[in-house]
Amino acid sequence: MAQRSFGVIGLGNFGSTIATNLDSFGDYVIGVDIDKQRVSQHVDLLSEALILDATDEQALRDAGLGECDVVIVAIGEDLEASLLAAVNLKLVGADEVWAKAFSKTHHRILSRIGVDRVIHPEVDIGQRIAQVLHNPLVRDYVSLGNGYHVVRIRIPEKLDGKGLGDLSHATDHDLRCVGVMRGSEFIGQDGKDCMLKEDDQILLLGARNNLREFAASL
Repeated sequence: MAQRSFGVIGLGNFGSTIATNLDSFGDYVIGVDIDKQRVSQHVDLLSEALILDATDEQALRDAGLGECDVVIVAIGEDLEASLLAAVNLKLVGADEVWAKAFSKTHHRILSRIGVDRVIHPEVDIGQRIAQVLHNPLVRDYVSLGNGYHVVRIRIPEKLDGKGLGDLSHATDHDLRCVGVMRGSEFIGQDGKDCMLKEDDQILLLGARNNLREFAASL
């Protein structure tokens, strides 16, 4: 896979986590913040770490952020700075801009000015944690949009030795199994013979209500 380039504006907890993880994947990451101390903490962690005022269009242009594949605006609760940074990134030619929102109003404005994706990290994490707490068998889930999710569910003891075809996920709940994992090994999916063991992980694709009903039935 060709190396991709990313800009991350705002190196607080949220932005720093994104930037350092992208760098660990081998991507080229330009991290910027107006705070000198935050930047100094990332000098050895990112491809570039720059002290920069994201409300300054020319500064963004000079830093090469308009040439990144994606730029993430991860500024905290400074509404003006967040919006100006997003607008300026579009002006300097950034192809794709993601931005963190901290309110519905913020989200609406970001969408109106052309941000490609608006992120609500606290809401997203809260929903994920609630789902896992509600059903201990649910290990994780990913929203695909339009009401569809992929959910990772642990096989309980009562299903040990059952075949994947014995589950009611397809017939009763209109779900598709896209994979069964045993540790780090892929052992099957819908349409293939697969005997389940306790603690296997099944990845199911379907509508949220159907996934919830199936998980509750286990």
